[in-house]
Order: sequence, then structure tokens, then C-alpha cells
Amino acid sequence: MTTQKISLNDRFDLEKSPVLLNGTQALVRLMMMQSARDRAAGLNTAGYVTGYRGSPLGGVDLQMQRSEKKLAEHNVRFEPGLNEDLAATMLWGSQQAELRGEGKYDGVYGLWYGKGPGVDRTGDVMRHANMAGTSPHGGVLMAMGDDHTGESSTVLHQSEWAMVDAYMPVVSPAGVQEILDYGIYGWALSRFSGLWVGLKTMKDTVEATSVVNGDPNRMKLITPEFDMPDGGLSIRLGDTPHLQEARMIDYKRFAAEAFSHANKMDKRVWGKRGAKIGFAAAGKNWLDLVHALSLLNIDENEAERLGITTYKIGQTFPLDMQGFHEWADGLDLVVVVEEKRKLIEVQIKEALFNDTHRRVYGWHKGGAGMEHGEELFPTRGALDPILIAEKIGGILLEEGRETDGIRAGLEALNEARRSDNAEDIAARLPYYCAGCPHNSSTKVPEGSRAYAGIGCHYMVQWMDRETTGFTHMGGEGANWIGEAPFSNTEHVFQNLGDGTYNHSGVLAIRAAIAAGTNITYKILYNDAVAMTGGQHNEGDLDAYRIVEELKAMGVKNLAVVYDQKEDVDLSRFKGVEIHERAEMPNVQKAYRKHKGVSAIVYIQTCAAEKRRRRKRGLFPDPDKRVFINEDVCEGCGDCGVQSNCVAVVPNETELGRKRAIDQSQCNKDFSCIDGFCPSFVTLEGAKIRKEPTTELTIPDLPMPDLPKIDGTHNVVITGVGGTGVVTIGALLAQAAQLDGKGAGMMEMAGLAQKGGAVHIHCRLAERPEDISAIRVATGEAHALIGGDLVVSAGHKTLGLTRAGRTGAVVNSHQIITGDFTRDTEFQMPYDRLSLALEARLQDDVAMFDASDLAKAALGDSIFSNMMIFGAAWQRGLLPLSFESLMQAIEMNGAAVERNKRAFEIGRWAVLYPEDAKAVSQPDNVVELPKSLTEKIAFRENHLTDYQSKGLAKRYTKMLDGIEDRDVKAAMAMGYHKLLSYKDEYEVARLLITSRDKARAQFDGDFNMTFHMAPPLLSKTGPNGRPQKREFGQWLEGPLRVMAKFKGLRGTPFDPFGYTAERKMERALIKQYEADMAEVLPKLTDQTRDAIVALAELPLQIRGFGPVKQANEAKAEKRREELLAVIRAGGTSTAKAAE
Repeated sequence: MTTQKISLNDRFDLEKSPVLLNGTQALVRLMMMQSARDRAAGLNTAGYVTGYRGSPLGGVDLQMQRSEKKLAEHNVRFEPGLNEDLAATMLWGSQQAELRGEGKYDGVYGLWYGKGPGVDRTGDVMRHANMAGTSPHGGVLMAMGDDHTGESSTVLHQSEWAMVDAYMPVVSPAGVQEILDYGIYGWALSRFSGLWVGLKTMKDTVEATSVVNGDPNRMKLITPEFDMPDGGLSIRLGDTPHLQEARMIDYKRFAAEAFSHANKMDKRVWGKRGAKIGFAAAGKNWLDLVHALSLLNIDENEAERLGITTYKIGQTFPLDMQGFHEWADGLDLVVVVEEKRKLIEVQIKEALFNDTHRRVYGWHKGGAGMEHGEELFPTRGALDPILIAEKIGGILLEEGRETDGIRAGLEALNEARRSDNAEDIAARLPYYCAGCPHNSSTKVPEGSRAYAGIGCHYMVQWMDRETTGFTHMGGEGANWIGEAPFSNTEHVFQNLGDGTYNHSGVLAIRAAIAAGTNITYKILYNDAVAMTGGQHNEGDLDAYRIVEELKAMGVKNLAVVYDQKEDVDLSRFKGVEIHERAEMPNVQKAYRKHKGVSAIVYIQTCAAEKRRRRKRGLFPDPDKRVFINEDVCEGCGDCGVQSNCVAVVPNETELGRKRAIDQSQCNKDFSCIDGFCPSFVTLEGAKIRKEPTTELTIPDLPMPDLPKIDGTHNVVITGVGGTGVVTIGALLAQAAQLDGKGAGMMEMAGLAQKGGAVHIHCRLAERPEDISAIRVATGEAHALIGGDLVVSAGHKTLGLTRAGRTGAVVNSHQIITGDFTRDTEFQMPYDRLSLALEARLQDDVAMFDASDLAKAALGDSIFSNMMIFGAAWQRGLLPLSFESLMQAIEMNGAAVERNKRAFEIGRWAVLYPEDAKAVSQPDNVVELPKSLTEKIAFRENHLTDYQSKGLAKRYTKMLDGIEDRDVKAAMAMGYHKLLSYKDEYEVARLLITSRDKARAQFDGDFNMTFHMAPPLLSKTGPNGRPQKREFGQWLEGPLRVMAKFKGLRGTPFDPFGYTAERKMERALIKQYEADMAEVLPKLTDQTRDAIVALAELPLQIRGFGPVKQANEAKAEKRREELLAVIRAGGTSTAKAAE
């Protein structure tokens, strides 16, 4: 039951503790805690925060901005840096505020934040500023965000060694609590030693949420006795580089070690003196080690009995040598559990260099360089508790420490490994959001190629756009300066975001100008740093200023391309070409011929940011919706190719796979209308139906039996990035806190949030201290809350589950991936995915279509994750009270009543799956024909409506007498497709149904606009095709008249029948009839597959105008191959059918 009065405001209220915080919020609270400590000590200090965002520290600036009022109360100033090294230079300046007697405060304590690659580029400042020193009552912490596994980075990285190279101490927190503890320690160390201090953060510690002790006075720090040089170790005026280095080597480094020893940053946790085997680890790896020992059934008492001791290292450099020697005294073997390049291990080996009787295992089992022993803890990737448990279990057996518990643990791990064999059936790669400007801006003309940028730009590399290769942030295009003189390619395009341009990319442009390189920079001004949360550019950089800067740099050929829906003041662009977005292909064709550096500034706001701003009324929201008339749609997929948009989704019909617009995803970019197809209708005054289509009365539901927590209860939540999956994890952690339990939650940021696969790991415990590593390891999940079938049935997720242990509830809705935009036939293997889940978890998995149910019952599929959450609770998968969950939803504050209702409906759906299925399917869904006879009858009726009974008879006569079922089915589809070609009369007949079809999806008295390229009226557009035009709803009248003239079709009086396209369509019918007459007598077991392929080949000839002509050319080539095989008696039939 709920036991505590808790508010979301507690996280930044220093009077409240314990509090629920994520690592980023902990950095905000940390600034306030240091202020409170200084005030209590009689100091009047100020705080200064600066840096540059990047996952896993992508949200620091947003959290700091949201908390600016609270921070101001503590004299803390937040100022985002233009880039990482300039931000560090600003902090260097903060340490000089009192040097000349001009300071407003006793000192300024500073916090820098940045991603690992940002640490690398800051090396020069780090070395200079650290040599110079810190203010006696100031101090600097550098929070480095590392991505050991490259989950959201262009390079796998580890930053401690960059700090070590600059003689900076490094502390490594093991979770959110220690971000607070070690942050306080770090500033005290910085003040004492005059050193900047590195604070190691990574996904597992900073993108984690935990219940922590937030008392500012929790850390009781001791100032050690230390022989200081004259003038101390703080920053000073009139210093020289030689004196700085001497103080660094002779004093500062040892001051850091002495401070660590005095404050017991490294400590024995388990075991006593006299133990023979010691395990040492720091930070995330300490959490992994603790977890690994529990997997081997070793607790504190068992460790002591086995002569094992553990050592938790808080300050990884410089290592407290005295403390380490005291711990290691008497040990035969020291095992250092450490991922990536070994920092602790090399210092331990240095410490024990003269102790030849003592073995040290780390990367390898002893040895060094080429003369090493067996590999133990690899430096590649990361370590996890399972691997660590397997390795240390083996060591304990070798060292004669075998017990039943260790043996049982190793057997269980072995079983989990054997079960971790799930096939990776499908993947959900991150993709551009619906309506993303990059969908249009990253296209290049045929024959050209481009380089990718950083952040969202990086994703273009898996989108078939002749764009491969990238650089570090800010180096964009400089690689081509070096490649161009040695390449046969004359020119390349370089994508560059406005955020990167502002950060440092502008220098790369200047370098390209200086070298006279042939390159066109495509600078996308989308008014947001989209990858990390949509932040504004520092200094409010706008497109007008970018253009002026480029001109000032000497870029002669400069064009502005803009989306005409945006509020762009064109009068402010002086002396540059200006084009609408549709002209982008022609602009690029012209610019690739220019010598030297040219630039195209492309202006279109980030789609995700548009959506956010529109919700807050800060961005124009055009009264316009796109609708596809599925009867007119050919399913050619050209709209997806033109727009690259994930809001264009498949719509399965009896006449093939068509297209529809997912209105909940659509961000009103409208580039899908560029698809060469008359099925697009835009609506003004239309409102998406948000009302439920079904009234649902839920009976009283039984309360589930809640599971008991044994150690930790491990939950994995999956879903699609950007759909609110993280919210479910946050509610879980919040409810646990309300119930007085411990909770640890680790979330995803960076690339995955762009429609990629999201995994959230959550551990619940009776007490916070029962939780070590939050990341759930192989076979450990008790519950799987699956917001997406593709991610839930992926091998990465299934590997975390175990039959008999894991219960799951999964949304079975078919959420298409970005691949569909490029491949019209792309199919997700949903059946195989469902089977994979059922095979693994058997009766312990429940699946239902939560997206359709949410649409039907609540009018919006966005509530599907909450329904799955409710269903999981009803299945008894979560050890949390109903009251705490409801209170957590209330505290979250978003659509409270509808989210509560969604939770309730989810509970009901999992108890009454058949009833839920009935609600999910709207009444107006037409039952599709199932048997071949029904399918033929459907097409016969369609041809009667299309033209006449005579045409329908021609169709059935062709099929009569065909005995082979497969051939008959193929001909039924293929021949019908050719006979019912969509000419002007048919398009008119089908388009007049648009209003009724739109009314099924939209409310309101709307006006319609048709988008077509009538052959007699259209001129050629920038893309070389006939240009589509808009026609108002006045066209409905003429369309009705046109439809009545369908009797002219195919006669000499048909004015449209003389176009090349109509002639081609009529010729295809005759050709097909002749082909079938030739091949049907040749039907044998050897030719059957080829004849079936030939009979259904017309299904590939889809689309209108140039799209149809291109598809016909492909089909003709295939036809010739198939005929050759059939005429040869089917010798290579199998090959031909592939």
C-alpha cells in the first residue's frame, strides 16, 4: 500500500529525502547541494554549469533550463556552451574570478558535461586549465558521458584515459546515489588539490532512475594532513608552465591520492584480512560484480567462509596505493573486474610490482603484452554480470573453492546461455520521423554522392541515398579536402546540420574554401538539435545569419531552399538564389557543376519539434490533412519513395496492398503528395476522429495475486522510440517509491528515440540497497511489457527471458518499420515473431492488438502502451499496489483520466481477449473474400462496375477450363489487373467516392482538394515528371460527368485513348492473352512455377504515368526470362521463380 506523501517537486527540494531521481536530475540537485553545504560552512559561493549535450548526457541542458528558477535561488548559473572545449574554457575562467580581487563570491564551483568524443576535443583546455588549477572555494567537476557499446555514438568510447593524460583525477560512481556522493567529494577534492576532477558517467549510471538519499550533508568529508608547497595548490596569477608542471608532478597528484585515502573512497566491502582471493571493481563494473556473485550464490557470509574479499574503488585515478596495499595484504590472487582499456589493473600491477608472489588477473590471466595468459575480461564492448559470473566461477573452481552453490550457479548460467539462441527474425532500425526535413534535404541527384553528417544526419546511410561515410562532429567536408586530389570524383555533397555548423562545422567550411575544394555543403536549418531533445541553437543562430556568414566567408554560389509552409522572410536574403523545396533536385544539379565551395541552406523545421511546438501553440498548424482514396491507389509506393515518410503505411485490400496515412504520426509535411498518383486528397476543416468508436462497459475486475520479491524483481519494457515507452518505466519506478520499495530504471536516449527499438530495464526491490546492476542480464527477466512485437520477439529481448520464469504481455499490432518507405513489398514476418515469443514463453505470454483497441475504445493509439502496462499488472507480473500505480499516473499529470481508463481497459482485455478482439475491429470492416471462387466473383463484379458485363464475361471466359488451381489463381489476379487499368474515366469514377470515404475517418464540414497531373494540362516539373496541380472540390461535378463516359473506353471516340500510356495498357492485355494461349498447353510440373509467375506478373505493373512505365519495363524484362524458361521446358524453373 502507498505509505508516503511524495511529489514530483521533491527531486529538487533539499528538505526532502529519499527522492526518486535519474542521473541527469541528480546533476541538477548536486549543484544545489553544494550551495547548501557551502552556506552551512559560512561560504558565499556561486555555481556555474556549462558543456555541450550528447547522449548519455543529452538532456543535461534541458533539465538545467527547466530548473533555472530553483538553481538561481542557490546562485547557480547555467550557460550552455557553443561546443565542449569552449565550455571548458569558460569554466577555466570561472576559477579566475577572485584572482585579481574582483570576485563577487568567495568562489565558483563548476560543472562541465559532455559526451566522450567531446572530452577528446577538449583535451587542450583540460591540460591547460588543470595545470593552472582551481579556486580554493571553487573547484571543477567534468561529467564525461561514455558509451562503451556504441549504442548511440559513431565510435565506442571511454574517457578516463584522456583525463589521466591531463593528470586529472577520476571518480567512477556506481549509480545515481554516487553521482550525488562523488560529485560532492569531487568538488572537495578539486578545492584541496587544485585539480579538475573527472566524473565518469555512462548509460547504466546516468540514464538510470533510482530512489536515493538526497541529504546534502550525507557526505562527511575529511581534509587530510598534507605537506603543501609555498602558495598552495590553487590557481595563481603570474604562474609559469614549468612551475605548474613541477607542482602537478611533485604535489597535486599525491594530494589527490591522499584525499582519496583520508575519505576512504576505495574500501573493503566483503571479507576480512586473511582472505586469499580478492575481487576489485569500480562504477558500473562494481554493480556487475555484486550481481555476478549473487548469481553464484555467494553472499557476504559465504564470501568470508571461502576466503574471498571484495574491494570497491571509487577513485579510479590516482589509485589510493596505501589503501590498496592494506586490502591486498595476504592475498594470493587479485582479480580486477574492469571493462574497456584497463586503468585500475595497470595501477594495481604498478603497486604490486615488487610483490612477485601475488598474481593479478584482469584483461588476461596474468602476463602482459604478447606474453599474456588466457583472455579473462575483454577490452572490447562491455562486460555483463553473466560473463563476469562465468569467469569468476571458473577462477574459484581452479582455486579450490568449489561449493554446491557455485556449481548450481554455473549450471544455471550455462542453461541461460544455451537458451539464449533466439534467431534475430526482424530488426527495427531508427528512422527519420514522419515529415522530417531530412527526408527531402538528403536526396542527391543521380550520379552524385554525399557524405553523412552527425546526429540524425547519420541515419541517411541506411536509406539508399548514395550517402556513405562520415566524420567526427565539426569535421564535415574536411575529409573530402584530403580525398579529392586523389579521387576521380569531381564533386561531392556534404550534409551538415545547423547545430553542428554552430558547434564547429563552420571551421570545416572555411578550411574547404581555403583549399579551393569542389564541394557543396547542404546546411539544414531545422531550428533544433533534434537528436538530443530539440534544443535551440546557442546564440539563437538563425538561417539569415548562416547565409550572411557564408557570404562573408567568401562562398560565391549560395542558394536558399525553403519549405513554403514555413514562416520565412525572403526579403532578408540579399544577393542569393531563393527556391521552393520542389526545386531542390534542379538546384543540386546546377550546384554540382560549380567549382570551389558552394552551399545550399535548406530551411524546414524539425518535424518532432513542430509537433511539440504545435501542442503548445507556438508553431503554425495548417488546417490541412492528407487522405488517400484507397480505390484509386495502385500500391506502387511512389509516395513513400518521394517522401521517405513513416506515416505512409500499408493498407491491405482484396486488390492488393495499398497505402494509407497514419494520421496520428503525420506531421503535415505533405511531400507524400509528390507521389505520381491521383489518389491524394487534402482536406481543410477536417478533424481527426478522436472519439472512441465503441462504448465499452467494463465489469468489476478481480484483483490479481501480486508476485513476491525475492532479491530483485526484473522488468523489461520494449517499444518503438518516441511513443511514450519511457513513461511506462518512469511510472513503474515512481509507483515503487510510493509503495516504499527500491527501484532502479535504465532508459534509452539518442538514436533509438527516432522510431528505433527501445529497451527499458527496471529492477524492483524491497529496499533500494538490494539493487546492484540495473541492466537485466540473460534469462533474468520476470516480466516483459512489450509495446512492440518486433522488439519484444527480437533475439536481444528474448535472450533476457526464460521459460517458467518470465511472464509477458505484448502488443501484437503490426507497426511497420522504415524499410517500407523504400520497398513496396516489404513485409514484417509477424507470424514468425509471434511464434518465437510463444515458443519461448508458452502459456506465460499474452498478446492482443492494443493499438487498435486503444483507437476503438479511446480514440487514439497512443494509449496502447498504458493498456499493455495494465494487462501486465492484471496478469500478476508486477509487485506494486493498484493505489501506487494510480497515484503515479496522477503525478505524471498527462491525460490522467484517459491513462487510468487505458490501464483499466488493458486489465479487462487480458482477462477477456475475445471480447477485446471484437471491440478492436470496427463494425464497418468489410469481410474480404477467402476462397478462389469468391475472389473471382469479386473481380467479376468489379469489372462490371468498371466497364460492363461484357468485360466481366471476357474475364471469366479466359479462366474457364483451367484445371490447375495455382495457375488459375495467378491468372485471376493478373488478368483482372490488366483489364481494369485506371484511365481518366476510372479515376473519375473512384475519386467521387472520396468525400464518403474521408467522412469515415474525419469529422467536420471539410473542403476537399484533389492533386492530379492530367496529361493534357500538365507541364514538366523540377523532377522531370508531369507536375501535379491542385483542383478544388468544384471538380466533383466534372468528375461525375467524366465517369459517365466510360463507355468510350477503348473506342475510336476515346480522346484519351491515343496517349502512349493508354496504348501500352491495351497492348498489354492482348500480349497477356497471347502469352497465356501459348504457355497453358506447356503446363507440366517442371513449368508450373514459371507459368504461375508469368500469370501474376501484371500485379507488378502498378502506378500511373512515369511510375507505371518504369514498372512495365521491368516486368517486360522478367516476362522474357520466364517465357524462355517455359519454352525450354522449365529446366531452370526453380531459379526463375526465385
